[in-house]
Amino acid sequence: MNGMKKQVRAKKLAENRRAYYDYQILETYEAGLVLRGYEVKAIKTGHVSLKGSYVMIKDGQVYLINAVIPPYQPANTPDNYDPERNRRLLLKKSEINSLIGKSKQKGLTLVPLRLYTKRGKIKIEFALGRGKRKIDKRELIKKREVEREIKRLGG
Repeated sequence: MNGMKKQVRAKKLAENRRAYYDYQILETYEAGLVLRGYEVKAIKTGHVSLKGSYVMIKDGQVYLINAVIPPYQPANTPDNYDPERNRRLLLKKSEINSLIGKSKQKGLTLVPLRLYTKRGKIKIEFALGRGKRKIDKRELIKKREVEREIKRLGG
């Protein structure tokens, strides 16, 4: 291939747009997810919601909490299936230790940003973020409105 790297295309399956509004994103991480077969099918068809979900570290493991994955085929899904169950994220031990140290800092949170496929595997991108204050959010809205007005008048 003449020394050129092949570009890996990632297909976006779900996004948490609210996270960019509510948090100042400091660092992003990529992890695999431990899923069941019917959850994979549901996610690949776009049946997933990251709204209100978050990432938590518990007993040296990283978990995705409150992400909703409804059943792909409700009739064929096990009776005890919980669409909001905690799902383990697959990270290297060194990344987990780094996250433990960083997430203990005051005001920092782990927030899921998006789910996507990469080389046939479902991955999640999550970030270390600091919550924005109401004043910061208002300033962002004003700035956007001013830019929109300038664009509208100027060109």
